[in-house]
Amino acid sequence: MASRAAAQRAKTNGRTDTAHSGEDEHERKQRVLTKGRASITRSIADALVIKDGDVFFLCRRDGSVGLQGPHGFGLYYHDCRYLNGYELRFDETELDVLSASALDGFSAVIQLANPDLRMADGRLIQKEEIGLSWKRVVDGSDLALHDLLILENYGLEGVAFDLRLGFGAGFEDVYEVRGLLPAQFGKLRRPRWNGDALGFLYDGADGLYRGLTVTFAPAPATTEKTTAVFHVRLGPKERQEIAVSLAIVESSDRNEVRSGDDDRIEAGVVSREMERSVADWLGDHTAVVSRNRSLVGIMDRSLRDLRALRSSLRGKQFFAAGVPWFVTLFGRDSIVAAYEMLASEPDIAAQTLRLLASYQGQRVDAWKDEQPGKILHELRVGELARLNEIPHTPYYGTVDATPLFLILLARHAAWTGSLDLFDELRANVELALVWIADYGDGDGDGYVEYRSTSEKGLVNQGWKDSGDGIVNADGSLARPPIALVEVQGYVYAAKRAIAGLYRRAGEGERAAALEREADDLRERFNRDFWLKDDGIFALALQAKHEPCAVVSSNPGQALWTGIVDCAKAKTTVDRLLAGDMFNGWGIRTLASTERAYNPTGYHLGTVWPHDNALIAAGFRRYGFDDAFRRVLAAIGDAATHFPNYRLPEVFSGFAREEYGVPVRYPVACHPQAWAAGAVPFMLATALGLQPEAFDRRLRLVRPMLPETVDDLEVRRLRVGHGVADLRFRRGAGERVDVEIVRVDGDLDVIVDDDGEVV
Repeated sequence: MASRAAAQRAKTNGRTDTAHSGEDEHERKQRVLTKGRASITRSIADALVIKDGDVFFLCRRDGSVGLQGPHGFGLYYHDCRYLNGYELRFDETELDVLSASALDGFSAVIQLANPDLRMADGRLIQKEEIGLSWKRVVDGSDLALHDLLILENYGLEGVAFDLRLGFGAGFEDVYEVRGLLPAQFGKLRRPRWNGDALGFLYDGADGLYRGLTVTFAPAPATTEKTTAVFHVRLGPKERQEIAVSLAIVESSDRNEVRSGDDDRIEAGVVSREMERSVADWLGDHTAVVSRNRSLVGIMDRSLRDLRALRSSLRGKQFFAAGVPWFVTLFGRDSIVAAYEMLASEPDIAAQTLRLLASYQGQRVDAWKDEQPGKILHELRVGELARLNEIPHTPYYGTVDATPLFLILLARHAAWTGSLDLFDELRANVELALVWIADYGDGDGDGYVEYRSTSEKGLVNQGWKDSGDGIVNADGSLARPPIALVEVQGYVYAAKRAIAGLYRRAGEGERAAALEREADDLRERFNRDFWLKDDGIFALALQAKHEPCAVVSSNPGQALWTGIVDCAKAKTTVDRLLAGDMFNGWGIRTLASTERAYNPTGYHLGTVWPHDNALIAAGFRRYGFDDAFRRVLAAIGDAATHFPNYRLPEVFSGFAREEYGVPVRYPVACHPQAWAAGAVPFMLATALGLQPEAFDRRLRLVRPMLPETVDDLEVRRLRVGHGVADLRFRRGAGERVDVEIVRVDGDLDVIVDDDGEVV
């Protein structure tokens, strides 16, 4: 589609496509295919984020959403940004931010105060004489954002000013917001006031009508275009409240959207209901109790973030990957997050597996990179997806989700002691194994590799899926087909784990065949991927089996899977902890000595918490406990430097000694599911929690504590049909003493000081 047509659409809709100014369609296509980052919008690093269900809202620290410019703030639902502007002014003056927090995931509280402000009669309202408490709640069940503005005069004289609330709605697809694709295809209608309600309407080219209705209590004194004006008069020590509700409507019936929903719901009522929901969520999970406030804070933040990231589809719950760019079912991310949280919440893993199985690839479709047996990469439901402008309906362009699906299924069985889910998904398991053997290994070399067939598919199809993420030593891009080092580890681990389930199901021959395949893969892998001169495995094998001979974090995840020969493990660990890889806050994705290194490159030198969690688990698996402690301490320290202990998706690779704090990545998702699960998973790994539920046993293998923690309790830990409360205390030297406080049900708890942490 020509760039002129895209520009005409933007003009017709009364909008300018500023994110793509001067960029033609070919350039946009290349940006999508070789994207170096999740978004090209301005930074959202300091955004306040709240989410409930499928509705989420991002704003600046002052509570506002800018009415101008390409930014990522706003109110979103189903891959559409319904609200892209929301500004508050005293007369024409911005307020000063005193505090801003979003602690519970679904609500935010912002405290503002006035700068020096001149009233209409010429009198001066001195700085900070007027306070404004801005309380907001997002309600996923009612598809609404509810705000309560509480204005208070702290002064000894009466004040008078106009409070102005301005709104904007563009109904952009999230891909347009991210700057990856051109403007929308539908018709943006002129905003209208219906009494004291402001209505926005978009006629989608996909047959859906999308609307946003803004209502107020009390009604504004006057209205100007899309601005509501309130004449505020406050006597000394007086206060006034203004409620604002923004209701989303999505329907194939235009009349339903135009009428909107102007029911006024009290934010306080919604907040109390959600507080009970959060309390129930926390109460249902394994709890960690400690005198170490940082650890408790990180764990609490993780659970609250994961509660906020819960989404549902086809009656099944899963963890959406991250706000704002990936609030969707994301095969790899949803699987890894569920895996990280198995010790706390095994049920969501089962629901995730069932949901992904329902979307498993059934045919060959080049547009969607779909093949029989393949587990999806990403599902989108917005206008661009519904118009088939992007292949995400769903899109299958990932080669790691399929073996990870099998790994999660087997690990879930280890925690629950049941073959029921394995039996239920047996056909899906067989299809996944066939995909690994046939479609995944397209050239028959024994390795799973990728080469996109989709016009708008991803060039790279592992977890480092940015277009410039897989590189050679000279900085050039790898040439497909590409076999990633960690993906071979995933396949190895998947085959061994699933073999165990087949054996328990009485199918010994099938199990033995899978184990032979895994052993053969391990032997070839350690020969073909090893870079002897670098003392580490290659990032990947590319066309003609040439290695991508760079030092990257990916081999650390191969350690987690157990595919690495013990003789090669130590040099791999040492290389990952060398100064050009370990930046003090964690292990970089690419060594700083590599030509392609960029500390703010999405996968070219940044630090990812989930990556470090899996790498650290690999260190523990091979007995490198000191190395594990070092990574755990670094990621834990990093978390204390982010607001409310929230680890973002990714942060920059700048060295700790350069800045003393981890440097934010400008457009990182936060909250983000597998980042939220990173520390809980690392803590479970540290405590050596090894579920053997089929044998009604929990094995605690070489338990250790984080270096700043002397004692902690784990409560309501579920293994099979048993529940245990455990207390861990630091003893002499590195020893950790374990007290079995309580066991309900048929469960043995055994401390094993010599076992392997897997």
